Amino acid sequence: MVATSQPSLSTPKSIWPRLAVAIGVLLAVLVLVLLFFPWDLLRMPLNRYVSEKTGRQFEITRHLDVRPGWRGATIVFDGVDFANPPWAREPYLVRAKRAEFEIRLWPLLSGQVVIPRLAMVSPTMGLQMEEDGRRTWALGKDTGDTSTVPTIGLLQVDGGGVNFLAEHLGVDIHADFSYDTTRGDLPLDFRVKGKYQRQPLTAEGRTGNVLQLTSAGQPPFPLEIKAAAGKTQLSAQGTVAALADLDGIDAQFQVKGQTLGDLYPLLGIALPQTSPYSLDGKLGKRGKLWEVKDMQGRLGLSDIAGDMRFDQAPKTPRLEGTLRSKVMDMDDLGPLIGLPPTERSAKAIEGVEAPPTIAQVKRARGEPARKVLPTATLDFERLRAMNAEVQYTADKIRNVRDVPLDRGSVRVKLLDSVLTLDPLDLGVANGKVAGAIRIDARQDPADIRASLDIRNMQINRLIPKVDTLKTSFGKLDGRINLSGRGKSVASWLGGASGDVAAVTGHGEFSNLLLEFAGLDGGEVIKFILRGDKTVTLRCAAVAFDVNRGVAQGRGLVFDTTDTVFNATGQANFANETMRFVIDQKPKDMSILSVRTPLIVGGTFGSPTFGVEPGPLAARGLTALALGAISPLLSLAATFESGPGVDADCKAVLAEASKPTTAEAAKGAAKATGARQPQN
Repeated sequence: MVATSQPSLSTPKSIWPRLAVAIGVLLAVLVLVLLFFPWDLLRMPLNRYVSEKTGRQFEITRHLDVRPGWRGATIVFDGVDFANPPWAREPYLVRAKRAEFEIRLWPLLSGQVVIPRLAMVSPTMGLQMEEDGRRTWALGKDTGDTSTVPTIGLLQVDGGGVNFLAEHLGVDIHADFSYDTTRGDLPLDFRVKGKYQRQPLTAEGRTGNVLQLTSAGQPPFPLEIKAAAGKTQLSAQGTVAALADLDGIDAQFQVKGQTLGDLYPLLGIALPQTSPYSLDGKLGKRGKLWEVKDMQGRLGLSDIAGDMRFDQAPKTPRLEGTLRSKVMDMDDLGPLIGLPPTERSAKAIEGVEAPPTIAQVKRARGEPARKVLPTATLDFERLRAMNAEVQYTADKIRNVRDVPLDRGSVRVKLLDSVLTLDPLDLGVANGKVAGAIRIDARQDPADIRASLDIRNMQINRLIPKVDTLKTSFGKLDGRINLSGRGKSVASWLGGASGDVAAVTGHGEFSNLLLEFAGLDGGEVIKFILRGDKTVTLRCAAVAFDVNRGVAQGRGLVFDTTDTVFNATGQANFANETMRFVIDQKPKDMSILSVRTPLIVGGTFGSPTFGVEPGPLAARGLTALALGAISPLLSLAATFESGPGVDADCKAVLAEASKPTTAEAAKGAAKATGARQPQN
């Protein structure tokens, strides 16, 4: 048998080495082609391609070079002009002597432009954003399409300038850059001028020559800045991780200005109007959360310290924190209720232009010099801008003048446009005023309610001038329950309804003061010759029904062992006028008495004091008639037999215990609801 030969079969192992060699050769050839390819031949085609795709003129003016890499490529434009869309103010988006940038290749397949690094020599840039979303740096024909906006990591410049315009945001700024290696770690100097939030802006500072626009795993870059926007001045030193959204901030800051309220248009934080301020502390930002730690400084004449957090992540931003003053000056409270600062507060912070004082504002408005209630419109719109919860405590209060405040604390809560001060706790005259105030800014005018209790206040501290007459009063208790609607403190009180009452029991005070008040000449002479004595206070009550801004006295009694005083009358908050008639009835006999009802009238800012002319004239005519018979008989007209009787103290206190009119009772009940959770 003859054996037949079989054809030989190539094994796979004999194919793969040759295939690998072929692929290697092809890759080597490709690399050599990429390395030595005359890329400048593509300059003109690239100019036409980019111009057609973007709808605006693009030109590499001198040379094009490409350096391929494993993940992307480094592209160098020797001279570049890239025009802005026709609607922009500036003619060029970028115009630079040289631009070098890295570009990722794989994201290009999905239409994304990712540039980890962009370096430019002497660029001029024209950035503009419109309210409808258009922006000049969107690379497609549709400049409102955010998917065509490139992602840029690091930006490096050695000089040049940038213009940025966003009219709908009130932003129009120009920045100039200069680079100098002799400046050490901060070689890039910048100067900014223009408008921010429609307020004049100037800024200057230094940074590293590489700016990180977006977080890309790089270390934060150093930054120093001094800026002034409107009346607000800022200086900061620290690091920033991402410049595009100001993320990864760690800095020490100092800020000062005329009022914290000016930060609302600048930063969107709805802080109250205040006296001029100066604050410093540590500023940090991670994502949407801003934090201020170890803050300390001054608000006018008052010191302040604490920590604050501002979270922009929720649909409605939220502010929270704890603040404390060792000493709070009463002059600094005026701006909180719509009053300009006093001259002392306005000039308290060095380096801050003093704002108009309360006296200057009134002169400019032509307001009466003695207008008392604040008429400035409160900016309730800001209450709709954010939510907040802040605890504030003042260990000591000074410069109290007419109201002896000792200390104070309040928790401020702002939720869904409703501001509550609850609990509000003030130390007054060794006693306290405690309660709540609620402002509902969802309505226009705002619904305002105040419910306050008065406990154990020493009357001699409430009336310090009486202390010179060796007065030793008892203690005062009372309440204020008012509700109404308004746009200012004055307009609210001018239409408010509710209940105001204060009562006191036993105490002692100067008899000399009492006789002066009762126009008892004989008793005054006696006490001057023999020395002043004290008299016992049996009880006293001051109670008002407040009906739509008119406080009508329902129980005005002051009863002592010497004299009982009964008063009638009213005070009008709308026009700040008052008229009260005080009738005094002595409980002892006296000569040289010209007792007649006292009249307290005029305005809150300029009260008048007088006597009822009728009874006084009658006594005068009687004295003249009797004097014609005998001079001694004329004294009979000033003789007081003492018809006064003790007041029924239980009835007095009962009358002061609750409102007597339906409107006042309704307003008081509504006010007490300020202390309860609101739906």
